[in-house]
Amino acid sequence: MNTLPSILIKNADIVNEGSSRPADVLIRNGRIDRIDASIETQTDIVIDANGKALLPGMIDCHVHFREPGLTQKADMQSESHAAVAGGVTSVMEMPNTRPPAVTNERLEEKFAIAAQKMAVNYSFYLGAALNNLDEIKAVDPKNVCGVKVYMGSSTGNMLVDRLQTLEDLFRECPINLSAHCEDAGIIQKHEQIFRERYGDKTPFSAHPFIRSEEACYRSSQIAVDLARKHDARLHILHVSTARELELFDDGIARISSPRENEFYIERDETVRKITAEACIHYLHFDNSSYETLGARMKCNPAIKTPADRDALLRGLLTDRVDTIGTDHAPHTLEEKSGTYWSAPSGMPVIQSALPSILEHFHSGRLSLETIVSKIAHTPARIFSVKERGFIREGYWADLVLVDLNKPQTVTNETILYKCGWSPFEGVTFHSSVDTTIVSGQIAWQNEKNFPAQGRRLEFDR
Repeated sequence: MNTLPSILIKNADIVNEGSSRPADVLIRNGRIDRIDASIETQTDIVIDANGKALLPGMIDCHVHFREPGLTQKADMQSESHAAVAGGVTSVMEMPNTRPPAVTNERLEEKFAIAAQKMAVNYSFYLGAALNNLDEIKAVDPKNVCGVKVYMGSSTGNMLVDRLQTLEDLFRECPINLSAHCEDAGIIQKHEQIFRERYGDKTPFSAHPFIRSEEACYRSSQIAVDLARKHDARLHILHVSTARELELFDDGIARISSPRENEFYIERDETVRKITAEACIHYLHFDNSSYETLGARMKCNPAIKTPADRDALLRGLLTDRVDTIGTDHAPHTLEEKSGTYWSAPSGMPVIQSALPSILEHFHSGRLSLETIVSKIAHTPARIFSVKERGFIREGYWADLVLVDLNKPQTVTNETILYKCGWSPFEGVTFHSSVDTTIVSGQIAWQNEKNFPAQGRRLEFDR
């Protein structure tokens, strides 16, 4: 990495740690070397930000890149190229590949592929299964982001629905548990009702009734109760209902001074072990779009009502919701072209990650400082990501330069996903990602990908 070009970013509006300020940023050897009001020095590359917003790159704790085994849908190279276009610089990828990553050996096989193909920084979850507790106990907390548990709903034969297995998992897991929470029994009951009523003509608008608020709440409640009982660190993924927010505490604000003479309001992450994620499509869409998008917006949990969407946005402000992720989950259009019962759940969305989130800034719902906290600072804290997630001297240079005044429309021609489609097609966002820098390398600029190699994430645990 010592051969990386030096980069000087001039005239940026840095949004970081609760405030915004104009400054220059000097990058050497992949890291932020200096932040100052004005820097004059010789570098290989100079970027004139011209007042654009400079943010820490998004840490997306929830992606499915489909490799190995499902590469007809996506692969690590194609989806990481889409990720940097969306302002994402680090990802944590899920274990439901083929074969599923339920052993440490399979996990390392994925890391080996990523070292050759990933344009973003990366880590991988070890999948929880009914019989792999020894593998989970043997995981290295410094080199693996977490363990993924499918509580009541799963793909890839990783459903964990035995109470004793869950008790053992929550008691013994040495690192963060991230959970998909839906109750399989409730879902099966609703499926039977709709099959009997509609058969193969079941409309996609039935999805939030089949995978209902009750199914989500019941499973999330069990997960939270187990985490409290065993003092486990739990992150509930893709929360989709207002009711689930009752399970989480409000954030605790404090005055913090990480460096001399710098003060800001921030939540003390050490006081919370149970956290929640919102995903960009639950913050954008609601059930009124099933009629037009159909299978293209079928995902698990289901996208629900406008009231649920608005509650998630309020939850971000009150800190009942801690992070924003994507749950980027590509399927081919051929797979999506079937009936409600045959079309798989999942949406390719990561290329629209930051532009979509910034819509809530333009609408006045979220400040830039709140957005940065939810996409970078808080994920870094929850998972103890080492030297990333902040714009700080000495940290890795994972940065996104955003033009808040340059609209972009999602079209078929601009889509970088291997599957070739997006539920956001035709949507015009108010903002554009100008430049994405990953570990000190320009990975996206002027609407083009550039050669960049992400690094394996490390964790301070």
